[in-house]
Amino acid sequence: MPYLSKLISKNNSKMTKEEIIENFDPNQPGLADASLFGLPFPPEISDVIIVPAPWEVTVSYGSGASEGVNAVFDASFQVDLFHQEFPELWKLGIYMDEEIPDWKTESDKYKKLASPIIEALEKGENPDEYTELKSNLGKINSAGTQFKNELKERISLWLNQGKLVGLLGGDHSTPLGYFEAQAERHEEFGILHLDAHMDLRQAYEGFTYSHASIMYNALEIPQLKKIVQVGIRDFCEEEVELVKSSNGRVKVFTDSDLKSQQFTGINWSEQCQAIISELPEKVHISFDIDGLYPWYCPNTGTPVPGGFSFEQATFLLTQLVKSGKEIIGFDLVEVAPGEDDWDGNVGARMLFHLCGVLAKSQGKPVGERVFF
Repeated sequence: MPYLSKLISKNNSKMTKEEIIENFDPNQPGLADASLFGLPFPPEISDVIIVPAPWEVTVSYGSGASEGVNAVFDASFQVDLFHQEFPELWKLGIYMDEEIPDWKTESDKYKKLASPIIEALEKGENPDEYTELKSNLGKINSAGTQFKNELKERISLWLNQGKLVGLLGGDHSTPLGYFEAQAERHEEFGILHLDAHMDLRQAYEGFTYSHASIMYNALEIPQLKKIVQVGIRDFCEEEVELVKSSNGRVKVFTDSDLKSQQFTGINWSEQCQAIISELPEKVHISFDIDGLYPWYCPNTGTPVPGGFSFEQATFLLTQLVKSGKEIIGFDLVEVAPGEDDWDGNVGARMLFHLCGVLAKSQGKPVGERVFF
C-alpha cells in the first residue's frame, strides 16, 4: 500500500528519539519517505501507533471507505504539526502500522460477493432462496470473523508493547476487534460514539458484521458498560426499541434534541458536560466521520443532513480529557475520498486531534495550549 515505507527504520533505527527530534524541522513539509504526518520516527520509539483497516465489505449505499486510509495518509503530510491544543504532540512519534494482513484485497474480494446479495434485497427478494447467494453470505460472515480476530491480534500486539493505539478505517464495522481487545484489558469501559447513525441493527441485510451493526455487536461484550451516542439523526424502529430495552446501557443524544436545546439557550459547553457525565471512567472514542456536517465529508458512504462542526467535535473531545476520564483508545472510520483531497484532509486533521486527546489523557507530554 502507498503508505508503506521501510526507509524510516533504515535511516533512524540507530538514532535516539532525542536525536531524531533535534534533527527534524517541524516547520517544513513532511518527509516524503516518512510515516503518517511526515514524521520520521520508527515504530519502536513512536508512542502512538495507528492501525489501518481498509475494510468495507458490507457497504450498502456509497462506497470508498476502504480507500480512506490512503486518503488520510496522503493528506496528513499537509497538516501543520504545531497544534494549538497539543503543540508538542509530534515529538511523541505517530506511526502508521505496516505489517497488517492484506485486508484491502480481502475486502475487495468479499465486497464483490456482497453486492448481489444487497441488490437482491433491494428488489424484495430473499437471498436464502438462491443457493449461490446463501453460500456467499456464509463466506462473507466467516471472512468478517477472521478480519475481526486478525485486527484484535494486531491491536493487542501494540497494546502489549505499551503503545497508544488508534484505528483508522474502513467502514464502521472495523473496530469490533479493537473493542474486544479493550475488554481483555479493562474490567469495564464505555464508548463515546459520534455518528449520524445508531448502528444498532442486528445483522443488517444478513451480514453479521455490517457497518450498521457495529454497536449491536459491541453490546455483546460484557465489559462494555455503556455506549453514549452523539449527533444521531438517522435510525429505525428496531434500534429505538433496543435503546429503550437496554436499561440505560445506551444513551442517545440525537442531533435534533441537541439543536432544539441550543435554540432555547443551552450552549454546547453545557451539553458537552451532560454527554461526558453519562460516560464511565474509561472511554473508547468511536468516531464516524459522518457525524460531522456533510460538507466536511461529502463522499462518506451514508451522509445525512445535520450534524456538528469540526470545532464542536474537537471541543467535546478536549472537554472529555479535561473531565479526568481516561481515554483508552479511538477509532476513526468512514472517511471516503472523492475527486479532490477534501475528505482526506478533514480526516487527517481529526485524526491528529484524536491522537492528541489520547496522548494527553494518558499523561504524555504534548505541551500546553497556545493562547494568542
